[in-house]
Amino acid sequence: MNSSRRHFFKTTLGGGGALLLSSCERITTEINQALGEAVPPRIVVPEGAEIDPDFHLLSRAAYGPWPGDLARIKRIGRAAWLEEQLRPEGISDTLCDLRAERFESLYFSAGDAYEFRKPVLRDELMRHTFLRAVYSQRQLFEVMVEFWTDHLNIDLSKGDCVYLKPSDDRDVIRRHALGNFRDLIRASATSPAMLVYLDGKSNKVRRGSDDKPNENYARELLELHTLGVDGGYTQQDVREAARCLSGWTFDRNRFFAMNQSEGFFRNDWHDDGAKKVLGQTIAAGGGEKDLDALIDIACRHPSTAKFIATKLCHRFVSYEPPANLVDRLASVFALSDGDIRATLRALFGSEEFMASRGALLKRPFRFVVSALRSLGADTYAKDGAIEPLNRMGQGMFQYPTPDGYPDEEAPWLGTLMWRWNYALALAANEAPDVRVNLQPIVKALGGQKITVEKGFAYFTGRSPTSDELIALNETIKTVRTDPSAKVKTAAKTAAEALMCGIIMASPAYQRC
Repeated sequence: MNSSRRHFFKTTLGGGGALLLSSCERITTEINQALGEAVPPRIVVPEGAEIDPDFHLLSRAAYGPWPGDLARIKRIGRAAWLEEQLRPEGISDTLCDLRAERFESLYFSAGDAYEFRKPVLRDELMRHTFLRAVYSQRQLFEVMVEFWTDHLNIDLSKGDCVYLKPSDDRDVIRRHALGNFRDLIRASATSPAMLVYLDGKSNKVRRGSDDKPNENYARELLELHTLGVDGGYTQQDVREAARCLSGWTFDRNRFFAMNQSEGFFRNDWHDDGAKKVLGQTIAAGGGEKDLDALIDIACRHPSTAKFIATKLCHRFVSYEPPANLVDRLASVFALSDGDIRATLRALFGSEEFMASRGALLKRPFRFVVSALRSLGADTYAKDGAIEPLNRMGQGMFQYPTPDGYPDEEAPWLGTLMWRWNYALALAANEAPDVRVNLQPIVKALGGQKITVEKGFAYFTGRSPTSDELIALNETIKTVRTDPSAKVKTAAKTAAEALMCGIIMASPAYQRC
């Protein structure tokens, strides 16, 4: 811990520090725009009423295109773009780092994070995640970080999870997001955050006692993390899995331990007898190796391959995924021993994926991030920028149950009005803690007209008049703005803002 650095920030913020940080943000924005974040002179946009295949890939495997992204993918091809994204370590992300790598608490281990106040930890984790999604060039990586964050959900409000989740995000989710599934689950099983969230730290069977193991994590490991609820496990399998896991715990007060900030194994809390899980015997005397034996059995079970393939299809293809695609992805997953890259390559290269254009409703996080990206917005993810997610129902790291935020459409339909309000405010540059400059975008588009057909907005020909914008506003039926004198005045004085706001509030923009 660098105490002098902490002292500097405390004393500086007590004086004119807020102004200093604001100045730093302005400088960062200017540097980033000079080095590549600025809107390019010409933006390629989809033409015609059908959803462009390249735009489709950017809408699902990324959080939508940043101005200029569509032209680039058309230049290098979808296959090359996907291979590039599957190897994020080869993509420079320096400009995003300038915005996102400013949060001190993210670098601390689980045990050391207790030095920070809870609001600071929560704020910095959310801001970092939000900024990465908006600005990272490693878009598929960030999309998969969100996927695995849901899959291995941890609610910050439970116990000490707010102190432990930042290191879990760093060392479990981000480290393995595009790696090997077995390694991901193994890391999660001994993560202090998961040990606290699902009560694994209390799973003990002391010698000579009648203790029974805590089954909470064992059940979720089989039901939510690996095999799935219909994966064929029994209550007896849950009990045996809990016995395998007994003895793994976390205690931040082990001041003199070499691994103070990690989950650790207590042999005196472990049930070391023989066990039988999912039809496979684990011999007695295995000690802490019982965990690895259990993880191997669960991760390599055929039901796990099908369950993960189905979840990936739910997120990226269809709410009712084609059985043939699920089977193919499950086969790739199993034959590659859980290689996440190989499975995603098969998914995004499939005909079923390409045929699913416009079929999924954007969840609030994807909607907000895609809107910011499409306008080349400038934000540092302060409270005002993140608050709309709470109103839309997807507050970050706040889902209370272990299954994570749902992919289905129905849970998100009740907050669409918040989306429309946000879209219009964002385009009018009235969204809190976000700055938008539409002039470079309008210029890069060449003053093209918007046409709406079958609920899909696209560009053709000349620039629209204010009357045409009002007509467009009425054409998109779910946008209920009354074409009053006030709206007409706004259209005349800020036609571009209304145009962009209407597009982002339209039914088509809610889908990907």
